[in-house]
Amino acid sequence: MSNAKAPKATSLPDLIATLQSEAGLEKPRSPPPVHLWNPTNCGDIGLEIRKDGSWWQNGVRFSRDKLVRVFSTILRRDSDGYYLVTPHEKVVVKVEDAPFMGVRADRHESDGHQVILVTTNVGDVVAVDAEHPLRVVTDRLTGEPSTYILIRGGLEARLARPPYYDLVSWAEPDIGSSTMSISSSGVRFPIGEAA
Repeated sequence: MSNAKAPKATSLPDLIATLQSEAGLEKPRSPPPVHLWNPTNCGDIGLEIRKDGSWWQNGVRFSRDKLVRVFSTILRRDSDGYYLVTPHEKVVVKVEDAPFMGVRADRHESDGHQVILVTTNVGDVVAVDAEHPLRVVTDRLTGEPSTYILIRGGLEARLARPPYYDLVSWAEPDIGSSTMSISSSGVRFPIGEAA
């Protein structure tokens, strides 16, 4: 679900907490320090994250959202691929596109700047900014754009159509160009050609 008008909240941290609650998180969370864990690779157990953000093991879709949310917190991207990592184990995860889906976009005003917030299918909420940039990739064959946001540690979310269309509706033309950009947290991000 995408929402052009953010829920009522007095501050950006309050809004993020509200969006996490609406996404089904019982309490705000901080991911564990997977970047500090270096266990031996335990191999491939058939884990896969498909393009739509669904998680599978050996051809069977995970039916428990809570399990997907827990696993999403221990997902790590290394130079040679994606892994679920604990202090004692490391298993391969095949990722078809991006490991997460951006399912909602909201706008908020903070310190005189528009802030775009993206909520993922696993309950992460991030503000689009220099540390969480947007990037657009256009398919060379179809010309169709896909928009991604960096969530954490090299892990991205691909925006679903509704939040992408919200971004397009909030975008402004670039001066002297046929391209459009969106401003968030005082930074402009190109999102494509003006129609």
